[in-house]
Amino acid sequence: MTKPLRWRRVLLKLSGEALMGSQSFGIDPAVVERIALEIASAVKLGAQVGVVIGGGNIFRGVAVAAKGGNRVTGDHMGMLATIMNSLTVADALRRHNIPARVLSAVPVPSICETFTQRGAERYMEDGDVIVFAGGTGNPFFTTDSGAALRAAEMKCDAFLKGTQVNGIYSEDPKINPDAERYTELSYEDVITRNLKVMDTTAIALARDNKIPVIVFSIHTPGALVSVLEERGLYTVVS
Repeated sequence: MTKPLRWRRVLLKLSGEALMGSQSFGIDPAVVERIALEIASAVKLGAQVGVVIGGGNIFRGVAVAAKGGNRVTGDHMGMLATIMNSLTVADALRRHNIPARVLSAVPVPSICETFTQRGAERYMEDGDVIVFAGGTGNPFFTTDSGAALRAAEMKCDAFLKGTQVNGIYSEDPKINPDAERYTELSYEDVITRNLKVMDTTAIALARDNKIPVIVFSIHTPGALVSVLEERGLYTVVS
């Protein structure tokens, strides 16, 4: 017996780092498989899910600059990495019999579709998971900001940020096990307390569109469904 879903149409932001697991480079196939299973479970319960994928785990401008390149080159490589990561996640979803569509702001017609708001909404309503390659190519407009914009465009009930930890803490819980975990915060609290959730542009976009940001651990089995049913450990920023 499961509870009704509190948030039905959601956008989940996954960084490239979240897909790494404990890897030092690239993505961990076991982690991708586990995340795909989480998303599949939510879809089977009636959730409409979009996923924005980051690519910073593979290429960053700093690493490219160390090889004699420049930041622009690094960002372009990061955009390519988001597509690579997105295709991997979509493939894992299909293995769980969940239809997935990879959309991108970067036109690569042979491997992914160009994002349009109307197209994305239609796919989600049909039960497809939208996997959005989130690379923006703009160091001042992060994947978090892009995800918040997508959540607003698709009129999502919530913007979920899947992280390594199960919410927002007063300190790094890996360093201080006694750190306080916040259950609920306001956007103003996040900014004034300098809590490292996401960049201020993403916070402003979510706040202006009245979309709650929910931070939880994507690595905890069953976490995504438990969040959508309003149970488990997570922090709501609203």
